[in-house]
Amino acid sequence: MTLKITDVSHDEEFMRKLQEISGEDVSKCMQCGTCTGGCPMTDKMDGTPRQIMLLSHYGMKDKISADNTVWLCATCNTCYARCPRGIEIPKVMEAIRQLKLRENINKVEPNQIPPEILEDAPQIAIVSCLRKNTS
Repeated sequence: MTLKITDVSHDEEFMRKLQEISGEDVSKCMQCGTCTGGCPMTDKMDGTPRQIMLLSHYGMKDKISADNTVWLCATCNTCYARCPRGIEIPKVMEAIRQLKLRENINKVEPNQIPPEILEDAPQIAIVSCLRKNTS
């Protein structure tokens, strides 16, 4: 994901809601990349946690929505534990998911989960998936 200066457009309402829900000030992020370096899910993500923090700082809701990073965040807190600024990035990721789900657009449709996955997956994984990805 490359960010061009022409792509920068502040969505003030998104930024206000993000800070209100997460309780975090994304402008404190100094883009060191420590969050991405410790993330166990980056190989599956379209972008990186560092990129999501940058896009959040600029209020670029549409670019964040097009990325699967917030949906794949395992909320393992590795990024938070390593962040030199003490930003709870998992709270930011959860806030972004909540804002998207408030639009009533599910990332996963429960009735479209294949039966073999429902039979084999641990119940807690299914419940967690539905809690995180459905409105």
